[in-house]
Amino acid sequence: MMRLRTLLGIGLGVAVVAGGSWYFSQSSSGASSRQGRNAGGQPTTVGLATVAKGDIPIVIKALGNVTPLATVTIKTQITGQLIQVNFVEGQAVKKGDLLAVVDPRPYEVALQQAQGNLEKDQALLANAKIDLDRYKTLVQQNSVARQIYDTQVALVRQDEATIVTDKAAVDSAKLNLVYTRIIAPTDGRIGLRLVDPGNYVQISDGTGICVITKMQPISVLFSIPEDSLPAVRKRLRDGASLQTTAYDRAQKNQLAVGTLATTDNQIDTTTGTVKLRAMFDNADEALFPQQFVNISLLVDTVKNATVVPVAAVLRGPVGTFVYFVKADDTVEVRTIETGESDGVKIAILKGLEVGDQVVVDGTDRLREGAKIRVPGASGTKAGPPVAAAPPDGKSPQQPDAASAPGTQRRGNGGRPAQSSQ
Repeated sequence: MMRLRTLLGIGLGVAVVAGGSWYFSQSSSGASSRQGRNAGGQPTTVGLATVAKGDIPIVIKALGNVTPLATVTIKTQITGQLIQVNFVEGQAVKKGDLLAVVDPRPYEVALQQAQGNLEKDQALLANAKIDLDRYKTLVQQNSVARQIYDTQVALVRQDEATIVTDKAAVDSAKLNLVYTRIIAPTDGRIGLRLVDPGNYVQISDGTGICVITKMQPISVLFSIPEDSLPAVRKRLRDGASLQTTAYDRAQKNQLAVGTLATTDNQIDTTTGTVKLRAMFDNADEALFPQQFVNISLLVDTVKNATVVPVAAVLRGPVGTFVYFVKADDTVEVRTIETGESDGVKIAILKGLEVGDQVVVDGTDRLREGAKIRVPGASGTKAGPPVAAAPPDGKSPQQPDAASAPGTQRRGNGGRPAQSSQ
């Protein structure tokens, strides 16, 4: 009995080893068969694009900072009690609008005093001139000494100088009285109020009463590499107006469109960049002071260029090349010479003609002479236009499916051949 069990165990082990060997041999043969089919030229599914004519904008992108043309801190120019505030926080004001009033009564009194001193000194001057005329007559008659006349002349001149000083004091008092009414020096939008009515304000206050920021128009400062500066300056010298577009931080929403105003007069040696200023009308106030925006500066546009998608252009040991699609649905490595690019399409200077087709998707699976097919094209190359119906209204003749380029033939008794893709 024990011997029978031993024989059964040995037989079972041999069966397991034989089954495993058969399974691995079948797997290896299947893999070899698939590799053989792939090496035999099965079409590779790719995406194509047609070479065409188009314009390529030359754009410089940079990070910018919205900078208002005027930011004014409103401060008092006299000392006194703030008795009136005529603005609301966030209000848009015009140049000359009344913003606040400082108590004017002390300055009205000072003006009256200055005017009183002026009138008094004017009376003294008039009396001195009368005495001068009298002494002049007496000198001519030799009735008084010449010294008395000369002294009176000096006194008249002294009184005239006093009148000039008094008039200046009157003007100063009038100016202080004007300063009691604080007006807006520029158009703009008022920020938060920094001082409440009733407080004692003076010239030495550091915060001021409020801040006015000019919102329309507004500028954006941004920096570009120094290598890009010659092209920009050339366009400006030619009198061109360079369009500048501002986008939000995510570069999804366009905020405003303006023009380049000027460049800085020197390059920052620490960064190798130069600052530029662009102007925007900002009618809707989409640009806010100190906001960070993405700037797109349109320097020039290459007109009527031969273009292909950037995804079609590859680089390798042979240089810059594309996979050119031949008439027999195979690809050829075509060396090209490229020009300007906008990040989506690129200009082709040499190597391709309008109407040629190139591979833009699936290039990593291709090699020289590889066969291709396009998804959804029934095994044929995509791109040719659909044939139009002839003038007689009859349907155009359809090609034989078996003879269409790239079409898979059926085998195995009419069953579709298995794809190795």
